[in-house]
This record gives sequence, C-alpha cells and structure tokens, in this order.
Amino acid sequence: MNFFEAQTRAKKRTTWLVLLFVLAVLGTVGAGYFAGIIILGSAARGDHAQSNKGNSQSTAVRPENAAATRWWDPQIFTGVVFGTAAVVGLASLYKWKQYSSGGGAVAESVGGRQVDPHTADIKERRLLNVVEEMAIASGTPVPATYILENESGINAFAAGLTTSDAVIAVTRGALDKLTRDELQGVVGHEFSHVLNGDMRLNLRITALVFGILVLGLGGRGILWSLRGVRTRGKNGGGALVAIMLIGLALLVIGYVGYFFGRMIQAAVSRQREFLADASAVQFTRNPSGLVGALRKIGGYALGSSLQANQSHAMGHFFFAQAFRSGITGLWSTHPPLEQRISAIDANFDGKFFEPPEVVDVARESFVEAGLSPPKLAGRAAPQSTGGYSPPDRFVPDAALAAVASVGTVTSAQLENAHLLLENIPARLTTAARSTEAEILVYGLLLDRESALRARQHELIATRGKAGTARTLRELEPDLVRLNPAQKLPLLQLALPSIRRLPPSALSPFLDLLDELVHADERVSAFEFALQKLLIRTLELGKKPGAIKIHFHSFTAVAAEISVVLSVLARVAVKDVSAAPAAFAAGASQLKLIESQLLYIDESKATFAALDTALERLAEASGPIKQRTLVAAAYIVGADGEVRIPEAELLRAIAATLDVPVPPFIATA
Repeated sequence: MNFFEAQTRAKKRTTWLVLLFVLAVLGTVGAGYFAGIIILGSAARGDHAQSNKGNSQSTAVRPENAAATRWWDPQIFTGVVFGTAAVVGLASLYKWKQYSSGGGAVAESVGGRQVDPHTADIKERRLLNVVEEMAIASGTPVPATYILENESGINAFAAGLTTSDAVIAVTRGALDKLTRDELQGVVGHEFSHVLNGDMRLNLRITALVFGILVLGLGGRGILWSLRGVRTRGKNGGGALVAIMLIGLALLVIGYVGYFFGRMIQAAVSRQREFLADASAVQFTRNPSGLVGALRKIGGYALGSSLQANQSHAMGHFFFAQAFRSGITGLWSTHPPLEQRISAIDANFDGKFFEPPEVVDVARESFVEAGLSPPKLAGRAAPQSTGGYSPPDRFVPDAALAAVASVGTVTSAQLENAHLLLENIPARLTTAARSTEAEILVYGLLLDRESALRARQHELIATRGKAGTARTLRELEPDLVRLNPAQKLPLLQLALPSIRRLPPSALSPFLDLLDELVHADERVSAFEFALQKLLIRTLELGKKPGAIKIHFHSFTAVAAEISVVLSVLARVAVKDVSAAPAAFAAGASQLKLIESQLLYIDESKATFAALDTALERLAEASGPIKQRTLVAAAYIVGADGEVRIPEAELLRAIAATLDVPVPPFIATA
C-alpha cells in the first residue's frame, strides 16, 4: 500500500461522499416538500370547510370553491430547501465539531475507557504490546488505546483525524475471546485505516449522516413527548393533531434520510474492508490470525454486534458489522464474513469457529484449550535474543526502503519493532508508560560529556517537580546503556502518557525540555529530532483539524525545500565539504525545481530555519511531501552509509509533515 496514493484515494472518496450527500439532501428535500404540501393542503381544506359551516347561503362545499391541493408551490419549495439545508448543515457541523477534537472523543462517545499505559491487567497489557509494536513498526505515534467494557461482541475500530490523535478501540469480547495472533490481525486491520486516510473520511461520513438523520430524530422526539398527553376542548385536540402530524412528517422525512445515510455508509465502506484485510495480512504475515478472528465472529452467538446506540451511526468505523443490516443486507457496512475469509484463505470450507459450552478462562488459556488457529508452518514469533543490539549505521538503501514503505508494515519491520522494544531495559519501558514519562524524556537528552551533563542535572533539580531529580538518578544507569536506535522508539512509547499531562504541567515540561536542549548553546540533530517530533505530535493531537493544504506547486515551497535538504546534507556527511555534493544528489530527485534549489550554508540554514521551513511544508500537498522525502533519503545515503543521527532527523522531518516513516532496519 502506497501511503501517498492511499491519501489521494481517500480524497477522491470524499468527493464521491459529497455527491452522495447532495443526493441524500435532495431526497430529504423532496420528502419534506410533499409532506408540507399535504399538511398545508389538509389545513386549507379544513379551514374552508369550517368557513362554509357558518355560511347560511350554502349548505355544501362547492367544488369550484374548495381548496384544491396544488402539487407545485414555489414558496413552500423554497422554504423547505432553505429549512432542510439549515437543519442538516448545522447538525453536521455540530457533529463534526464534536469529533474534531480527535479520536478520543469518538471512543468516549461509545463508552470507551482509555487503557492505563502501565496497567497490570494481563489482557490489557497484551493489547497495549500489540498496539505499541504496530506503531513502532509503522513509524506512527503510539495511539491511545480504549476498551469498550460493556460490549461482549468481537469488534474494534480506529478513529482520529491524523496519526497524532488516532486511537485504537477494542471490545471486551475481543480481549476475552481472541488469541494474541488474532488480536494482532485485528489491530493490523485497524492500523491500515490509520495509515491510509480512512479515519478522517469516517468522521466526515458520521457528521454528514447525523445531519441527514437529525430530522427523523426530531420527529421521533416530538411523537415520544406526546405520549400520555391529554387535551381539553376542540381547539386543544386540533393543536395536538397538528403537532402529531408535524412529528409524523418529520419522522417520515427522517427515514428517507435514514435510507440514504445507510446507503452512504455501505457504499463508501465495503470495499475498504477487503483492502484493510489484505493490509493486515501483509503487515503480520500471518493470515491465520485474521482468519481466526473472523471465524470466531461467525461462530459466537453475539458475533460482532454492539449494544451501544451509536453503533448504527458509526457502523462504518468498525472491524466487522456492528448492527443487523436487514434481510437483504442492503445497508451492510461490511462484506459477508464468508467473502472476507475466502479472500484471505482460498481453502476456507465455510465452517466457523465452534465455541465450547464451557470455557474456564480463569484457569485455562485459549491456546491451552486448543481454541487458537494453528500458526503458519515455518513461522515463529520473534524472540528476544538477550544479546540483541541495534546497529549504529545502515546501508544507503535503508533510507529509500524506509521512505518507500511509508503507510505499510513489513514482517521485517514488525520483528525489528518487537526486538527494539523487547531489549529496552524494563525499568525504562515502565517509566515510559507511567507518570514518570516526562522524567524519562529529560533523561533521553542527557549529554555524554560530564560537565554538560552536570549542568543539565542542575537545571532539572531546580526547575523540575519534586522528586524529579531522584527518579532521574534511578533511571540513569539504564539510560547510559541505551542504544541510540532505541531512543526515539522509547519516546514513542512515552507519548500516550505525556498526552495525558494537564496544560498546567505540560507547559513547564516543554519549557524545561527546551532549556536542556540549549544547555550547551547549540542543537544537535538528535535534540532537534526529539523535540520536534514530540512538540509536533502533541500539537496535532490537540488540534488535529488544524492541518490544511495550501501549497500544490513545488515552486511555491522551493525555498523551504532548499533549507530542509541543506541542513540534512550537513548532518549526513562526516566532512562538511561533502555537503554540497550530498545536497545535489537529493536535488536531482526534484527535476521540476532542480534549478531553483540552492545549497544554503550553515549561517542561514540553521535548525531554527529548518523549524520554520517544516511548518510551511506541512501545508504542502502529498506529492510535494513524497518527492521531498525521497530527495532526503538520497541525501542521507550519499556518503555510502546512514548513521543514527541522520536517520532520526529524516524521521523527525517526515513526522512534522505527518508522514510516518518507520525505523530503519539493517538490511534494505
């Protein structure tokens, strides 16, 4: 899966979604117009009949004087159009605003509970490990993880506007019934949605569908409020009938919208699920895991059904069908399970998992009970070697391979992520997942030079919170032994905990972090990478809707690209005199503007200038970002090797552009 092509496809699907939405609104307008004609026509006939009763010269209503129903009334039509557009538009904007704060708002709206990063629950810990490995392997920030405690069906979803505010949510049924391999298959499926732009599209669908359904919800509310109401006198009875007619009309109009809304969900969602299944198999290289999860959904009585009322409005978010779709399956947001399994396993015999009558999960695991599917022949889970040490440099092609694999996960990357995490000292991973996460980040910036290190310790002791200096001293022995390649993955592990800091604590944390970076009055490539990656992720996590694309021309950002490539060229070479040649190697990959790209010396192309340039490039289109990162990959490999600092800087540059580049692996 190509990350940038997937993003483009998502935008095209958005165009298709807008067309369907317009058709749905037109259908709703049509239903509203005819309901208005009928109601007003009935009222007019009633008034006419009432006036005739008091007319002594006429004993009957003459046809030529009766209020005839006119099927075309421009005034009514105009009123219905503007009224419907206003209601639907405002309702959609309200729902979009509600969800624009990020994926956490979506998860909490269906009763999700965020998993504590340092939970001691075995099943929750297993889920977090799977999510962390997938995030490290794909180069994305580790998403917050939620559990739908009251849902016994097997299901999951991903939600968010960007990779920085994404969340992964699974049901309690998925935790209790799935093995690790099956859970990894489900999480891999959801990460596909994270990486290919589906999450943002899903939120747009939800907002638009809510706008279409709001009229029906209003009608149902009116009718529900009238239950048990008693009236006195003829006038009261007439008013009640009028209100009931309005409520009934809104309900009918709403069901027209309901029909179109469900059609939108189904039309946009089904084909994406096949693609996400294929991506999950590609990510994990273990088809039996995903197949096992789908077979269990088909075998258990509850399947993937959800109890939450919002499951209908959010059905297109989920891993599997979250609600009954009727006899015909017309509104199904997901393909039938048999088709999904057959697309993965051509030998599928049509039989689903047969759950035992009694499973004592307190004493016997699903693996011990023989309930998990057999592993692929020759495939073994990656194991910690104990003596594993990440390389401190890579072959030149490693950078190109990492950029080319953006948006996907290979089995080698997943194994590399497992080994990176498995061999980080346990004391540090515990700190990353706890309230000590901010102290751990301070520790990642401690310099090897003793005098500077002492100055940084002094800053932490005077500016940090009570107990910070003592905790840092406890972490320091393991921090000293930490391999440079493990530092950014450790930062990724710490991000969920840091996101939970209140604003009153976050601001002092970032201020002290900046002082540690500038303690020696210079900024290294690693320091810039860590600080930029952290701040950018936090910014996008808090305001995910802030990303706007303003630049579609390479020429418009040629100056900024020159700054990025110039800074990277100096970091990528041992001898600064070789930097212009490295720059030229990258610039040659941007043929459209190669003549406009100029190497800038260190006095002007500083890290501060790089920071400014990246903020502008973040507003560039996907093709511009893609070609810029390809050029950057050529630069870091120009001298025949890629060292950790240049690899980290390239990944930080990509993260600022909201492009998740995975960690480099030893072989390309």
